[in-house]
Amino acid sequence: MTSLIDAIVLGLLALLPLINPPTTVALFLALSQGFSREEKNKQAFLTAFYVFTIMMFTYYIGEFIMGVFSISIPGLRIAGGGILIVIGSSMLFPRPPETSSSHDSAAKRTSFAFIPLAMPSTAGPGTIAMIISASASIKNSTSFPPWVLLTAPPLIFLLTALILWCCLYASDLIMKATGESGIDAISRLMGFLLVCMGVQFAINGSVEVIQTIINNNAQILHSP
Repeated sequence: MTSLIDAIVLGLLALLPLINPPTTVALFLALSQGFSREEKNKQAFLTAFYVFTIMMFTYYIGEFIMGVFSISIPGLRIAGGGILIVIGSSMLFPRPPETSSSHDSAAKRTSFAFIPLAMPSTAGPGTIAMIISASASIKNSTSFPPWVLLTAPPLIFLLTALILWCCLYASDLIMKATGESGIDAISRLMGFLLVCMGVQFAINGSVEVIQTIINNNAQILHSP
């Protein structure tokens, strides 16, 4: 049991900085303006569920899927960066509100749990790359008993999702403290940060692509 607890703690220490719940809460507040309490609770649950699903999917078959479709980590970073840039731009420069029926408005307000909140903001390229790398290394690990290596990952992902859900569920406390003007300021700030994150993701992915090309050319030049 001690080995299992140690593995879970190590997993949480590795994942939580990448998941970054405070940043996710700030983005959640920005995206959920005008939502009722019930809608917010639903979005909080869906976000946590999607993050858990993404992490489980990535750990068990992510490497296989990326191999089948020839998707590289740099490509994942560039694609995720593009998504963040588009969404961040719309938050930084919001469109004037359009007149619509309450039914249409409610339908439009239920589309942010998966994109961008769960992916790529929370379970983004960095998290996916780390999980895939950990999955590959754990297969050859002798630090923990086999039953711990089998049991710990789902528990780590579940606890991470629960921590995220608790943070999102308590977001109303932050909203009460900041007020509507504060939420609008947070929305624009998060939009700017998302654009910056997206650009950085794209830069990192491009640098990795260029570095790979340079390394391949160097190997060809030095090969007999």
